[in-house]
Amino acid sequence: MTSPLSGIKVLDLTHVLAGPFCTYMLAVHGADVLKIEDPQRPDGVRGRGADAGLNKQLMGTNYLTQGANKRAMTLNLKSPEGRRIFKALASNADIVVENYRAGAMSELGLGYEQLSEENPALIYCSMTGFGHGGPRSSVNAYDNTIQAASGLMAMTGLPGSGPIKVGASIIDYAAGLSAAFAVTLAVTQRHSTGRGCHIDASMLDTAMMLMGTQVTAHYAGAAAPVPKGNNQSESGLGCYDAADGKLMLGAFNARQHERLWFALNRPDFAALSSWDEMHAHANTMREVLIKEFATRTVDDLESWLHDLGIPAERVRTIDEGLAIVEEQGRRLTAELAIRDSEDKPVRVPVAPFTLSRGTAEIRSTPPVFGEHTDEVLRDLGYDRETILGLRAMGAV
Repeated sequence: MTSPLSGIKVLDLTHVLAGPFCTYMLAVHGADVLKIEDPQRPDGVRGRGADAGLNKQLMGTNYLTQGANKRAMTLNLKSPEGRRIFKALASNADIVVENYRAGAMSELGLGYEQLSEENPALIYCSMTGFGHGGPRSSVNAYDNTIQAASGLMAMTGLPGSGPIKVGASIIDYAAGLSAAFAVTLAVTQRHSTGRGCHIDASMLDTAMMLMGTQVTAHYAGAAAPVPKGNNQSESGLGCYDAADGKLMLGAFNARQHERLWFALNRPDFAALSSWDEMHAHANTMREVLIKEFATRTVDDLESWLHDLGIPAERVRTIDEGLAIVEEQGRRLTAELAIRDSEDKPVRVPVAPFTLSRGTAEIRSTPPVFGEHTDEVLRDLGYDRETILGLRAMGAV
């Protein structure tokens, strides 16, 4: 079955997490992605992850997470010959994705304006921390620094705890998904216009989109949000101690609020179902829920609330969360057999959705550093002696 992006050629000049995750999303949906790395500086995440042996092989689990279905070559873009090779590749590519400092690629003569002269249909996605054009355009960024800069940390934590970073690299992965979405929009647009475009993708903008309601509230005059821990303004949205664990309750709308309180034989509270009423009586309602939930097991509460049609989940660890995914029969992950490794196969996430036709799949394992360099150069017409010469001069 044809994948959605079959036949699309992508040049991947990204490193670390956000950029490689963008191109991974394209790769698992059929795109031919060529990962290009400096011959002296492999992508840093190749040596980072949970398995020391894989790290030494430059096949760390952080890299494996988003490396499947790609080819890999080495190319020194600071050398004249390396730039010539890249331009030759770009002249026949559909998409370039890069996450270098804003303006760095243009300084090398490899920016969108230069490459689109030869290939007007080229879609060129630049991923940076703060976007192009402003006073912070040249400032480097990672997930943790964007969490700090955006205000996300300032609203996360317990009252009085001070700012807390979200445990996972959510900005990186959200930025990767956002950029992949932008690229597919550009592909769709190109079908009607015949022309590509430049995509300016910002991690800071992504963080702000993840805080959409808070951004709107800010412009409506609200005070800056502060850490509230696990509870929100209504008693039905919060984390409660059960007899043997913690339960996150999600009785969010009026119908759920009413069902909860009728089930607890409190029609007086059920009648207070407007947002203003739920907010005004939150503390009194919360005290009742604390007493009620403390006498019951978390599994009993979860089952009871599910039967009432009320969202509620025991606070679980990641292994327990993945067990739910597997129990649901979801195709979230796939197994990678790592070459030359005696360790057990690695499972990696593939995509957070499925398509009834041409859904995401793993077709090849993540490439070793520079694995396809000679193959790519041969396709460009370079013979063996010339390739050896390129290696000798450090161009590849």
